[in-house]
Amino acid sequence: MEKRYTKERLRRSMMFVPGNNPGMIADSRIYNADSIMFDLEDSVSYTEKDTARFLVYNALKTLNFGKKEIVVRINDLASGLGIKDLEAIVPAGVHVVRLPKTDSAQDVIDCEREIERIEKEHGIPVGSTGMMAAIESANGVLNAREIAHASDRLIGIALGAEDYVTDLKTTRADGTELLFARSMILNGARSAGIAALDTVYSDVNNEEGFIAECTLIKKLGFDGKSVINPRQIAPLHKCLVPGEKDLRKAYAIMDAIAEANAKGSGVASLNGKMIDKPVVIRAQRLIALAEADKAAAEEE
Repeated sequence: MEKRYTKERLRRSMMFVPGNNPGMIADSRIYNADSIMFDLEDSVSYTEKDTARFLVYNALKTLNFGKKEIVVRINDLASGLGIKDLEAIVPAGVHVVRLPKTDSAQDVIDCEREIERIEKEHGIPVGSTGMMAAIESANGVLNAREIAHASDRLIGIALGAEDYVTDLKTTRADGTELLFARSMILNGARSAGIAALDTVYSDVNNEEGFIAECTLIKKLGFDGKSVINPRQIAPLHKCLVPGEKDLRKAYAIMDAIAEANAKGSGVASLNGKMIDKPVVIRAQRLIALAEADKAAAEEE
């Protein structure tokens, strides 16, 4: 079976595009985001839900997005709108469905059941459509691990900060208010072997603040971040790519491993320090990220 999605891919940036804006939908192809996320939920008023669904359906059927990952954020299933969204976008060929307001593993299971039903009804191989879950509440954060393990279709879990801080009865500030949620989501994702994606930074004119937040999530270990403006893509990518010093060290580590293997030695060292398995894994990840970034830049 050929899946529409893959778990192993570059997801530094996931750009929100309002589903009711045909101009932005058409232009989304020219931006350098790794993933395009058409939104049928919060950015679309209730009176425009049907129009947005129709526009996104037609975009999926007719526009060529190249190698970009195409995600659609549906409305929650309890509203009744989410089912209509799925019945339009799954047959249209969406790569990944983003489920909003995920509070429990059961929310993921319920959404997967509907996707499977639609796949069967349209002769689509079961399992073709990927999923991701957005966690936006205290309950969701506390259930992050169970959510991350709820379906083999999940490519990642993401933080939705605005609803989350409202649930906590606080507001967005310097990031302290999100540290626990970020840590829970990151560890939940890693335990399931899927991506961890950070929330949007809504002040598009504050590039310094945006870069500071990008630096923080890089240190924590996030794979990428949702963005709401094309101007945020380049600085985000620059921030998440390994620095030259770290990359040189990573290559040196792999060269030392290769040299030890060539000599038949089970022990490798660099600058007098033994190289253990976690160090190798980190080096491999940095090199893979740098090479994927280079490949993406060449495609652009």
